[in-house]
Amino acid sequence: MADGGKKTETVPLPTSHRAMANAIRALAMDAVEQAASGHPGMPMGMADVATVLFARFLKFDPAHPSWPDRDRFVLSAGHGSMLLYALLHLTGYADMPLEELKRFRKLGARTAGHPEFGHAAGIETTTGPLGQGLANAVGMALAERMLNAQFGNAVVNHRTYVIAGDGDLMEGISHEAASLAGHLRLSHLTVLFDDNGISIDGPTRLSVSDDTLARFAAYGWEVSAINGHDPAAIGAALRAANAAVRPTLIACRTTIGYGAPTKAGTEKTHGSPLGKEEMLGARHQLGWPHPPFELPKEVRALWRATAQRGAEEFAAWKERYAALAPSQKAEFERRIEGELPEAWLERLNAHKRRLIEKKPAEATRKSSEAALEVLTEIIPEMVGGSADLTGSNNTKTKQTLPVSAHDYHGRYIHYGVREHAMAAVMNGLSLHGGFIPYGGTFLVFSDYARPAIRLSALMGQRVIYVMTHDSIGLGEDGPTHQPVEQLAALRAIPGLYVFRPADAVETAECWALALFFRDAPSLLALTRQNIPTVRTQYREKNLCARGGYVLSDCSIPSEVTLIATGSEVHLALAAQEDLCRRGVPARVVSLPCWELFDQQPAAYRRGVLSDGLKVAVEAGVRLGWEKYIGADGIFIGMPSFGASGPYEDVYTHFGITPLHVVNAVLKRLDHDAARRY
Repeated sequence: MADGGKKTETVPLPTSHRAMANAIRALAMDAVEQAASGHPGMPMGMADVATVLFARFLKFDPAHPSWPDRDRFVLSAGHGSMLLYALLHLTGYADMPLEELKRFRKLGARTAGHPEFGHAAGIETTTGPLGQGLANAVGMALAERMLNAQFGNAVVNHRTYVIAGDGDLMEGISHEAASLAGHLRLSHLTVLFDDNGISIDGPTRLSVSDDTLARFAAYGWEVSAINGHDPAAIGAALRAANAAVRPTLIACRTTIGYGAPTKAGTEKTHGSPLGKEEMLGARHQLGWPHPPFELPKEVRALWRATAQRGAEEFAAWKERYAALAPSQKAEFERRIEGELPEAWLERLNAHKRRLIEKKPAEATRKSSEAALEVLTEIIPEMVGGSADLTGSNNTKTKQTLPVSAHDYHGRYIHYGVREHAMAAVMNGLSLHGGFIPYGGTFLVFSDYARPAIRLSALMGQRVIYVMTHDSIGLGEDGPTHQPVEQLAALRAIPGLYVFRPADAVETAECWALALFFRDAPSLLALTRQNIPTVRTQYREKNLCARGGYVLSDCSIPSEVTLIATGSEVHLALAAQEDLCRRGVPARVVSLPCWELFDQQPAAYRRGVLSDGLKVAVEAGVRLGWEKYIGADGIFIGMPSFGASGPYEDVYTHFGITPLHVVNAVLKRLDHDAARRY
């Protein structure tokens, strides 16, 4: 197709549409009933909308589910997962056979209670926490426009469609994400709002009286309201959306549990099986006489025919793709596959060598900026951003020009004060493919972004969080901005690598590791205050790769191991020097990444931590440190929230100083010696 993938629309007859939509309703009823758990109401209510979308508009090919130029479909209302599973089965996705629908919500099934990315092809993102899918879709739509700007219509020209419910739009993240989408005029984004007026508690009027159309219009969206059970109206609205120059919200007035004789239109169909008697009534009312999980051949054929259109579009795309210049084709493939360009690590190691020569005394946020200058120059898929803290997070480089509604060639996103949406949009950028997103805010505000950070880990996405002002070291802004519990909370998220580098050298190494991890997110906790270089000898080997290592040791066996992270490592080194002068041999262990250290063999961990008294030094709460220092170890850190004042005074106030470490060690050693005698 010379038009770069513009789709033609095939309109099924009304009787065909009814049969196709009722197949979705029947499969949803049957699977939820068999599982004795689930949400049948939304799939039954949105079956008409989904049928029109998949049969007439969506560009997809089940035989090539990873096709880069496919349209993205996001079921943000993830509780209605049977809608998606039914669609994937009906359209012929190989890993969604009927047996998987029968195993709905069973342990190990691809048909989890809420859609999970990676369980089956066609599931574009993990949804269920409401609002997340909508924000992910904003990231996907933005990725499409940015990749289109770089590679052109011939290979990148697709749309992102979302089905969202009342709950998605009540969540605050929907405001952040929709506002950003409107600002960036993401015209290839269409949200189909399931406007059924029902939530778990009952009618939505119990808790909300928003004018949703006016709200989205104020964001800069095109808006319309339709009967969500009228195929002609649905088709007309989608055609208008595809022609719009702004994102579109279509409010689809539907009946939750459509077809259920006594429960339709009520909260009783939201989160519970219909029951056998209600299911029989629904089958009668819908004109669907078939037994559970049985699909007539003619209905199955109608659905499979929709995939043929996608196969033709895929073949046309392949021809256009083959016509690309070899260098452009190779670059596109590399980026879609997530491979890093050649020589990137050599460039970063050269930077590391320069750091050791200069030994800068600087904040690690500044060290991160220097590493990013090197990395963004050689890795064009790195896309940065900040939640209105660019000058503080140091996330913008010379190579990363701003993205705007008028120019998608840029590589830097001004997210505004929208931490939650920033994290979820970065998930969408990563899920789409072709980009490695990183974004910054203050570490204390990771709490605003936490639900999306958790989903980064759950989905195994290479998303990099740059969290600066990582401790009481930010000083005068006080306890509202001084994170003390955030490190412990973030380390509790499975699959998230939390890095707290001790100097510029470790910062460069931690950036290298964050890029290496293709299937996991990373978070860099960086200082506001200047700290000295503690790594003074060049090693090409990435010492941070093992999570922790002996930074400084004595020539004789150590009696004490001082374990520290980030800005407290140089304090531990000063304490070690003082202890050695007093005749107490001590070693210093830098522990920039707990998660990596915990993955090391037990013998390595024992060798690093050594025997004897263990002391942890970190300007955060104690939680979690027991696994390294034991129940009898000493913790030098934060017993409470912080305080406002110059950071040197705040550190002294809370006893996080070399002298306090030394005194605590001597007191313990004297006490232990007294007990022995």
